[in-house]
Amino acid sequence: MKTIFITGASTGLGKAAARLFQSRGWNVIATMRNPDAAPELAALDNVTVLPLDVTNLEQIKSTVNKAVELGNVDVVFNNAGYGLIGPLEALKDEQILKQLDTNLLGVIRVTQAFIPYFRERKSGMFISTTSIGGLVAFPLGSTYHATKWALEGWSESMAYELNKFGIDIKTVSPGGIKTDFVSRSLDAATSPAYEEMTNSLFSSMEGMMAAASEPEQIAEVVYEAATDGKKQLRYVAGEDAKAIYAQRLELGAEAFREEFGKQFI
Repeated sequence: MKTIFITGASTGLGKAAARLFQSRGWNVIATMRNPDAAPELAALDNVTVLPLDVTNLEQIKSTVNKAVELGNVDVVFNNAGYGLIGPLEALKDEQILKQLDTNLLGVIRVTQAFIPYFRERKSGMFISTTSIGGLVAFPLGSTYHATKWALEGWSESMAYELNKFGIDIKTVSPGGIKTDFVSRSLDAATSPAYEEMTNSLFSSMEGMMAAASEPEQIAEVVYEAATDGKKQLRYVAGEDAKAIYAQRLELGAEAFREEFGKQFI
C-alpha cells in the first residue's frame, strides 16, 4: 500500500486528493494548519491528519519526521497555497512576504525536508500544485504569478538533480477550481487609480468560474501524475486551463499577451 503526504488538505483540491487517494487504496497523510478543520478526513480508514504550517520551518521538520516514522512515504503533494490579487503599488510588504513564504518557500522547504529520505530509498515523487497562472499571467496578480512561475522553473531545474536518484518531480497546473478559493484563499488590495482595472478583472473572473473544474476533477489529474509512470514534468489540468495554454502556444507569447489582456483592460 503506497502513501501520499499532502499539504493544504483541509479544503478544496487538497481535501479532494486525500479522499481520492484513500478511495484508491492508498495511505494518506493529510496535513493542514488546523487539524480540527477536517474531522471527516481523520475519520477515514488509512488517513492520518497531522498539523503543518508550511511557513514554519521547525514544524515542517517535525511533521516530516513524524510522517516517515509512520511508514514509507511514496509521494509528496505540495498543495498548500493561496492567491493574492492587487496592483503591486497597493500591496503591503507583509502581504508580499506572506505570499512568497507560503506559495514558494513552503514548497521548497517541504521538498528539501523529504529529499534525503527519497534519495536514500532511490525512489519517490514530488507533485506541486502550480496553476495555469504559472504558465500565463493575468493582470493584477504579479506577486502570485511570481510564486507560480517560480515553481514551474524550480521544478524543471529540480528534475535534473533528482531524476538521477530515482526521484520524480511534477507540476499540476489547474485553471479555475470550484472551491471557496475566492472567499477563503484569496488576499487582495487595491487603490483608486486601479479601480477600473480591478473591477474588470473580478468581473471577468466571475465569468471564467463558470468553466471551472470541480476539485475532484483536478484530483484525478494529480492521481494520474502519481501513477502513470511517465517522466512528464507538467500536467495542465481542467478544460479551461488547457484551452488557455493551447492558445498561448498557438499564438506565441507576445500575440497571446496582447489578445488575452483585452479581456481585462
